[in-house]
Amino acid sequence: MAEQRRIGYRWNLRTQMAHRNLWKSTELVPLLRSRGINLSESQVYRLVTGTPERIPARTFAALCDILDCEPGELFEPFVEMRAAATAQAPKRPEDLGVAPGQPIARRVRLVRGDNEE
Repeated sequence: MAEQRRIGYRWNLRTQMAHRNLWKSTELVPLLRSRGINLSESQVYRLVTGTPERIPARTFAALCDILDCEPGELFEPFVEMRAAATAQAPKRPEDLGVAPGQPIARRVRLVRGDNEE
């Protein structure tokens, strides 16, 4: 089995805006409109302050054009978690040395030693 990886990403829109001296989300609205992207102020605010789960390709391309940046500067993927391939565990209890119907754990009886009170 291959290595399992969980991929995360950083959404750097706010940082890229700051590099271009854009400090308010409302400043993006007319710039997006001039490129044919009609989003409300609240939608643009969520785009700037949050991390979007999905973004239309045209909107993403317009943001790259407005900010004069590469897609990798705006959207930065990284490996969040890496796990090795799982071991091949036995499928039957008999392969582990456990007989069906018999408990694995046994009751233990504690007996006091001679020097314990």
